[in-house]
This record gives sequence, structure tokens and C-alpha cells, in this order.
Amino acid sequence: MIDGLPAYAPELARAGGGFEPEYFDDLAALEANNFWFQSRNKLLQWIVKRFRPNFESFLEVGCGSGFVLSGIARVNPHARIAGSEIFIAGLSFARVRLPAVSLMQMDARNVPFIDDFDVVGAFDVLEHIEEDELVLSQLHAALKEGGLLMITVPQHPWLWSTLDEYSRHFRRYTEKELRRKVEAAGFKIVKSTSFVTILLPAMVLSRLLRRNKAVEEIDVRAELQLPPLMNTIFGFLLSCEVALIKLGITLPIGGSRLVVARKVSSAGSRDAQSSSG
Repeated sequence: MIDGLPAYAPELARAGGGFEPEYFDDLAALEANNFWFQSRNKLLQWIVKRFRPNFESFLEVGCGSGFVLSGIARVNPHARIAGSEIFIAGLSFARVRLPAVSLMQMDARNVPFIDDFDVVGAFDVLEHIEEDELVLSQLHAALKEGGLLMITVPQHPWLWSTLDEYSRHFRRYTEKELRRKVEAAGFKIVKSTSFVTILLPAMVLSRLLRRNKAVEEIDVRAELQLPPLMNTIFGFLLSCEVALIKLGITLPIGGSRLVVARKVSSAGSRDAQSSSG
């Protein structure tokens, strides 16, 4: 136990790598009013209602300050909801936001659950972990047979910038790479789409303007705390994208990719784990 929470990887609780614990202060303060976090939450809530409306258990791996998990908990307040994070710093915020949710410190590369959850989610987590295929095999094992996997990742390697370095990303994904890794872990993909498509030109411009900026010069508050009018406009545009996705339209390009998949075998997970090890 660390700070009253179960710790499955206590040696990594304060310096787990892949992220900087002090970032949680800014995230917890700003994400609830940021257009991107709000829009992603709306999309994820619709996805779980669309593909597993009566889920009884949900685990979010890498729950951070608990913003996504708070939205999922509202979808089904009677479900068993759990969230894990490698950093105790993030869980201190999540505990305030989600007093009724089961929270734990955990390394996504070693998930201590087998056939336990109806839905497992990892939202903008895989890119922070070098052994992403091992993580996918662990998520596969934690799901019940036929269970639902929901993941989001940053997309398009050509969008790589100092902001990715600041965020401690190992990669930005291509659709082909992510599909291959998810399927190798024993999943069948039921939904795969880009999002942040309409705003892709703005993302490209932002990265061009910052191409000569050192990682040390990145100001995360400036990145997240946009002028109110711009935040509202961007939020409206992403709401349009969510509406298109709800209509069944697959967006071909975009700053992020959403994949929804079902657990279909145990063999794929073992193969993925052995190839990663």
C-alpha cells in the first residue's frame, strides 16, 4: 500500500518512466475545460454505449487524474469501475474526482488480472511505453472472453515534434502498425477511425511554428489553455467529427486514432507476449 492505495509495482510509483509525474498538476487543472479532452470523453462514452452498453466491469489502464474514468462511470453508475496508474501522483487527483472507484498503482506491462473485466481501456497510453505489444497482451489477458478493448493513440509519424518528446512518447502510430499489433495480441477489430481530422491543418501549422523550439521551452499550460473563443470553436469542430463517427463514417486521417476490438482468442496474446519478451 502507498498513500492508502494498492501498489502492484511500488518501485515505479514515483518514477515509472514514460511520463513526468509533475505534469498531473497541469492536467488535473486544465483538462476538464479543454476542447480535446472534452471531445475525446464524448466519443469514448458513445463507444462504450454502442459496443458494450450493459457492461458490468470496466478497467482503465493509465487513468491519470481520472478525467476519462469519471465520464465512463456516468455511463453505467452500477458497474464495477477500476482505474490504474503507474504514478501515485496521478492517483491522488483521481481519488478526489472518483471517491467510489477502485484505484490502484500498477505497471501496464504486468497487469494482475485474468479474465476479469468486460471492458478495458487505455487512452493515449501505449505511445508512452516502449513494450506496447506486451501491454496489449496484458490487456487481452485481463478481459473476459468476448470482452471489449478501447484504445486511443497519437497518429501519423510525420506529425512527430518536440511536443511528442516533451510528452515522453516512444512513437506516433500508423493505422497499419496499430492494427497489426492489436490483432497479433488476439483481438478482432470492430471499429477503427481517425479523429482530430478537421483540426489536422492546425496541428501541422502548430508543429511547424514550434519546429525550432527545444523541449525545455514547451509550456504545457499554453498548449492546453487556449483562448476561450478558440477553445469553443475547436470544441464545436470536434463535436462535428464525433457526430460523423456516430453515423458510421470512418475518418481516414487525423491527429489521433481510436480502435475498438473484441477478445477472440488466448493464443494471440501468448504469441504477442513471447515475441515481445
